Amino acid sequence: MLYYLFEYLEKHFQIPGASLFGFITFRAAMAIILSLGISTIFGKRIIRFLQKQQVGETIRDLGLEGQVEKAGTPTMGGIIIIMATLIPVLLLAKLENIYIILLIVTTLWMGTIGFIDDYIKKFKKDKEGLKGKFKVMGQVGLGLIVGLTLYFHPEVTVREELPQNQKQEMVTDNGSVEKQFSYEEKSTKTTIPFVKENEFDYADIITWFDEDLKPYAWIVFILVSIFIITAVSNGANLTDGIDGLAAGSSAIIALTLGIFAWVSGNIIFSEYLNIMYIPRVEEITIYITAFVGALIGFLWYNTYPAQVFMGDTGSLTIGGIIAVIAIAVRKEWLIPVLCGIFLAENLSVVMQVSYFKYTKKKYGEGRRIFKMSPLHHHYQKSGYHESKIVTRFWIVGILLAILSIVTLKIR
Repeated sequence: MLYYLFEYLEKHFQIPGASLFGFITFRAAMAIILSLGISTIFGKRIIRFLQKQQVGETIRDLGLEGQVEKAGTPTMGGIIIIMATLIPVLLLAKLENIYIILLIVTTLWMGTIGFIDDYIKKFKKDKEGLKGKFKVMGQVGLGLIVGLTLYFHPEVTVREELPQNQKQEMVTDNGSVEKQFSYEEKSTKTTIPFVKENEFDYADIITWFDEDLKPYAWIVFILVSIFIITAVSNGANLTDGIDGLAAGSSAIIALTLGIFAWVSGNIIFSEYLNIMYIPRVEEITIYITAFVGALIGFLWYNTYPAQVFMGDTGSLTIGGIIAVIAIAVRKEWLIPVLCGIFLAENLSVVMQVSYFKYTKKKYGEGRRIFKMSPLHHHYQKSGYHESKIVTRFWIVGILLAILSIVTLKIR
């Protein structure tokens, strides 16, 4: 809203300073400050409201140090993250931008699924919450929306860097850097890290069988979108097990994706880094900075000992947002590296359950690989304090983020 107001003031009255709202960097800085302020200032009020509604967490005694003491801590704190993200976005972003629209839909969609799950647990007194099949249906539904929109919407395009010989011919026109790139076009290409020719076209998967199948490449793209959104949202959900782990790890991941969004949407940096230029995707930077500010503000109340838990309202939303941003900036194949914490948590559960079932069938009794899964509980069982586990996971997350950024040049 403020973006359009100051755009109008600049256009008609040339008010000093109004033009600042035309700059991504200024609006991004304003977004993170505003979201941080909203989450810290209003977070306490939301926590008090949740306490009055008696939505305290029910804790099972799993033999983990300090676990039982957390009983009664308010949950559904993901509302803080959602509110502190959306308000700055509505004020500062270009709301007609298709990427912003898609992220708002993602936030509300996954937030609703998570809220329903938490509501059933707390108010209907059903420990199972929303049945798993309905969660998966919701994730698949979002994957369909995201995949179809990114594939068919006319404003979702890329401009690829031209070969050297064509580049020289184009530059002779007026010397503009913009002439280094082809015209905007629809594309199913994405980026693969650590590979010299790092662009991969999803259409190649289906045309490998028959060239005539190329018009159906959207099916592959949608299936990939569904898989990524489901995997990342579940990974974030599993990571939300000890104070500050999910929020802190997600802030690191989101900030890294913000860098990718900014350089991918900037024609000068795209040319310098020799990466795919994605018009209009730079607007996502506003959403990401608001999201990061909301996560950091939430950490004010969620670090050990937590005054509030995010619940599925927060964790499913966080995972959905991260997945959609990664797909939009064509960095979804970087997720195993960038979201390495989520991956490790997911794999630890899959390995534990699979090995238990296998050994029970073979030996008559189930055996375990980890003392407990997800992975962070294994370290708790090993005697590490949860604040030390969280800090070390954050450090690993930072290292993975740096490695991800390095992939811009290392191929």
